[in-house]
Amino acid sequence: MDRRNFIKNTAITAAGIAILGSAAGLTNNKIIGDKKMNILVITGSPHKKGTSALLADEFIKGAQEKGHKVFRFDAAFEELHPCIACEVCKTGDKKCIYKDGMEKLNPKLFEADVVVFVTPLYYFGFSSQIKMAIDRFHANNHKIINTNKKAMLIATSAAANDWTMEGLVTNYNNILSFLGWENSGILLATGCPVREVIEKTEFPKKAYELGKNL
Repeated sequence: MDRRNFIKNTAITAAGIAILGSAAGLTNNKIIGDKKMNILVITGSPHKKGTSALLADEFIKGAQEKGHKVFRFDAAFEELHPCIACEVCKTGDKKCIYKDGMEKLNPKLFEADVVVFVTPLYYFGFSSQIKMAIDRFHANNHKIINTNKKAMLIATSAAANDWTMEGLVTNYNNILSFLGWENSGILLATGCPVREVIEKTEFPKKAYELGKNL
């Protein structure tokens, strides 16, 4: 797919925002209604007061006001080990060799109706902190594939080129295709290098609306 078609298909506007399932579009989404959902928010920023952390805060605020139950997992502040593809988890009924923060995350992952990935853009992809948690999904593929889960992506970046988020969005879509999950919204906040900048934009409001419209 060439760059022009990528931009068109992901609905990235000149303002740097992409919401696949906007406030209007989400009205017809399967997860909309009176159902109170379990929402898992996985963040990847090592900065507690960073740009993506702010959007996570606003999304959670909106979702909780709607009555949903939200569990936040800040990957950067948990003890996590990278997947080493030892495949022990695929041997009989054995579990992952690591006993770490994933033991806190996994039960919430299994019960979640919606999984929200919140990350700063690091070298045109997920941050290494959140990617470590995602890689560890591998041990439980059999429990999360084709489980009618929904997913959302919220990301921030300093750069604001039209191609800035291409790699991240492609990675996100590939993950969802593999897991059989349904995308329910994407918010891309480009051109926001620091919190003082993003606070002056519409992105915090958009994140809040994403949560509120679930």
